[in-house]
Amino acid sequence: MSKPLIGISTYLESSVRWGVWHQPAALLPAGYHRLVQRAGGLAALLPPDDAPASAASVVSRLDALVIAGGPDVEPVRYGAEPHERTGPPARERDAWELSLIEAALAAGLPLLGICRGMQLLNVARGGTLVQHLEGHVGPPGVFEHHEIKPVPGTLLARITPDAVSVPTYHHQAVDRLGEGLVVSAHATADGTVEAVEVPGVAGFVLGVQWHPEADTGEDVRVMRALVEAAAAARG
Repeated sequence: MSKPLIGISTYLESSVRWGVWHQPAALLPAGYHRLVQRAGGLAALLPPDDAPASAASVVSRLDALVIAGGPDVEPVRYGAEPHERTGPPARERDAWELSLIEAALAAGLPLLGICRGMQLLNVARGGTLVQHLEGHVGPPGVFEHHEIKPVPGTLLARITPDAVSVPTYHHQAVDRLGEGLVVSAHATADGTVEAVEVPGVAGFVLGVQWHPEADTGEDVRVMRALVEAAAAARG
């Protein structure tokens, strides 16, 4: 049987330099596709589409979807004014990834949101975000580590039952929880929501606030669980 095809959303940057070129580019840190591959899946990168309505067609070709980390979600998406520490909007990416999430939920496609991806999952379900908090980010470009504790009885607790130190780089987090979501992990130090999921569904819907693709210990449990769910759903 062929490996499950796992789609991963990408950045869209206006100016990127490589070799002699300096052009707009869709890109993604290599940790994402390498993690999918280590977990037993095939990785396919999904750059933003000018027609978000095409998300359903894309989702129909996938076995699972990963919404990657990245810039802050534009506060207008959840009815808020921008905080002074909120970053510039990535409107094309917001529109595309929200469409992918909605299509995946409607299709029952296994879905994993990472950092920004978890926040977008919460926004897609009508939730809101804390626009700035301290203590969850290291120096620029350097991942911090802190301990998270899974909530017993959740999907995440079945994947990672014990408290674990995870790589993290974010200054925003879940505030009001979206409809149908439950919290499945908290930061041990301050109680920040570190994972959310949709309980009682036949598929796999999970968002994690940390960055499993940056785990130098190569812990593939979360991604492997997604790939296994994709394989099971495909039959």
